Amino acid sequence: MLRFDDLALFVRTAELGSLSAAARELDCSPAVASAALKRLEQEVQTRLLLRSTRSLRLTLEGEQYLAHARAALASLEAGRQQLAGGKDRLDGVLQLAAPSDFGRNVLLPWLDGFQAEHPQLGLRLLLSDRVTDLFRQPVDLALRYGEPEDSSLVALAVASANRRVLCAAPEYLARHAAPQQPDDLRRHNCLLYMLGGRVHERWSFTQGRQTQVLSVSGNRASDDADVVRRWALAGQGVVYKSWLDVAGDVAAGRLRLLLPGWQGESTPLNLICAHRDQLSMPVRLLREFLQQRCATLLAQAPWA
Repeated sequence: MLRFDDLALFVRTAELGSLSAAARELDCSPAVASAALKRLEQEVQTRLLLRSTRSLRLTLEGEQYLAHARAALASLEAGRQQLAGGKDRLDGVLQLAAPSDFGRNVLLPWLDGFQAEHPQLGLRLLLSDRVTDLFRQPVDLALRYGEPEDSSLVALAVASANRRVLCAAPEYLARHAAPQQPDDLRRHNCLLYMLGGRVHERWSFTQGRQTQVLSVSGNRASDDADVVRRWALAGQGVVYKSWLDVAGDVAAGRLRLLLPGWQGESTPLNLICAHRDQLSMPVRLLREFLQQRCATLLAQAPWA
């Protein structure tokens, strides 16, 4: 297999007319340079240079191959510059994964606005509450609640102050007295969310220095967070949701906040990618766009 550094050494040797000068320029020893040229000649099965202790010249085949070697190196350099320049270009396709509820009910209209500002950008959106494998699935970025379990991933904060809140529809509260303390939830139908086959039935609340963690129960559970929210809107029970997911419902009166004196657990929203090399201009603009809109919702949060 041809090696990039072997081609570069061959071209510079031909241009400088000296193997030792090319070796010095490319920061390698004459022995390493000589081995590289020998390896290249073996790869192309042709003598490219005629060398003696005092002179060096290209063979006829070497002169012919030099043009191709230069073209190959120029093409590779152009490709490198295109990739480097692409980080600051505002075109291409952003492939984004997002949680089901936040994605459908909050993110979708935001992305309309983002594309209106940058119409040359395309979007591919994957909505799922399953943890997206950024190395195996055709996704560049993922919006996720909570810190990533894989420390090798890059997490960019979008809404670090976000929390869960307890709420229910007016229809449910017309039939059941609103809880006054976290312990009162044991007498309520709690709508539960599942992830990875595990039901999240332990809900945490903080008041000052006091923290209460209790196990709740209910007659419905789903692995789709949007379904859990829809059950709450239909008056089927009490729900423990990210503020970003329900801020619009609370503002419209479709859901009412419960236990106003208690704070739910921290649920930061992050933009996750596999490598820092992926932090292109479109990614940076998307993050800033989402930060601004999340900040508007967080300014209306009960703890703000």
